[in-house]
Amino acid sequence: MIRLSRNGPILEIQIDRPERRNALTDAMYREINQALLDADADPACSAVILHGTGGHFTAGNDLAEFQTLPDHKDVGSIAFLHTLAQINVPVIAAVQGQAVGVGVTLLAHCDFVYADTSAVFHLPFVPLGLCPEGASSYLLPRLAGARRATRWLLQAQPFDAQEALAGQLLTDIQGDPLAAARACAQTLAAQPTQAVRTSKQLLRAPDRDLVHQVLDTEAALFFERIQSPEAQAAFQRFFARKKPS
Repeated sequence: MIRLSRNGPILEIQIDRPERRNALTDAMYREINQALLDADADPACSAVILHGTGGHFTAGNDLAEFQTLPDHKDVGSIAFLHTLAQINVPVIAAVQGQAVGVGVTLLAHCDFVYADTSAVFHLPFVPLGLCPEGASSYLLPRLAGARRATRWLLQAQPFDAQEALAGQLLTDIQGDPLAAARACAQTLAAQPTQAVRTSKQLLRAPDRDLVHQVLDTEAALFFERIQSPEAQAAFQRFFARKKPS
């Protein structure tokens, strides 16, 4: 369900679960996490591209797994987010179709994000009885401004690529976001690799410790919320809608 391909110094990570709009399982998070760690450890890797298949980026967490999750410190998604926040190899996202939950919050950790006009972004944490994750309670206000981030997170209404661009969640809107991501990666590959990585490290250094702290604080509250009556009732409604009539 996670496909890796290497084109010279560029690694592509494709989320390939189209029957579930690329919803992410714990095992998939762990695969992506390991691919990112390996890319960061490889001095010949100049960029990582993350994209989905079937016309969607990712529908976020597979909610079915929320019924049997262990302690939040042993969950693949949390390790993945910490890795994404820590690595110095540049990460580029190409977004089409649905980007839901972590499919939005992870974008704040990417260095470049390209989307087309089909992209729809949605942060449905509150309607599901949950709370922000991915350090989004810190990063989204910094990117989009407090008013816009509050609207995205508390009202939880879907928004389009133009809104995402206005909120600095995107680098650009392109007709073919994967082609734009590949062109960006080639531009990075033409630069001295370690100079690029050192520059990213410097850009991220002032916030990194705080981002990791917020990730852990949000995760503890998120998994506490999963067990709440509000969240369990929301999950029951969600799965009832998904049952075939």
